[in-house]
Amino acid sequence: QIKYYNSPLIKSAIMVEINRGGQVFFVHNSVKTLNSVVMILQSHLPGLNVEPAHGQEPKKQLELTMNRFIEGNIDVLVCTSIIETGIDIPNVNTIIINKSHLFGLSQLYQIRGRAGRGDRQAYAYLLIPKGLQPSVNAYKRLKSIEKNTSLGSGFNISKSDMEIRGAGTLFGYKQSGGLSRLGYGLYSKMIKEA
Repeated sequence: QIKYYNSPLIKSAIMVEINRGGQVFFVHNSVKTLNSVVMILQSHLPGLNVEPAHGQEPKKQLELTMNRFIEGNIDVLVCTSIIETGIDIPNVNTIIINKSHLFGLSQLYQIRGRAGRGDRQAYAYLLIPKGLQPSVNAYKRLKSIEKNTSLGSGFNISKSDMEIRGAGTLFGYKQSGGLSRLGYGLYSKMIKEA
């Protein structure tokens, strides 16, 4: 779901997950302001263990934090996009992505995929700042993520990404000879069939 940043919504989403025995990723992709987000969440969620994790902290500290999260000793992990690269924790079934308009489409897809690795219904909240009118491309990225929720929707995400960002020299003579004569529609159809 695409939502404006809203403290009651965030608190509610987290508490629903915690009350069903799960854990939450809160993605905030700025190391500079990560601790302030942790403090804000701690003030709204007394009694829950909310901790930060990012790739610039010492390796041992990051490993300890991640082990504590995996063991269930941390309720909400406020982290940067470091989770994008394949951390699978079956107990994490809610992910909140703050300032989601700043992420690329494939990045959003990968990050969203970190929730729901178990057998429970997963929830993803794509937050944007209140009152923000995202750029046309950012809006398209968010809508594509919101629309493509089924298993195996990676092809559709890739296709949307190419439509939004452009194909670069994929169809250029330098890259692929006479492929530019095929056009995007036929090319997509051929790839899908393959």
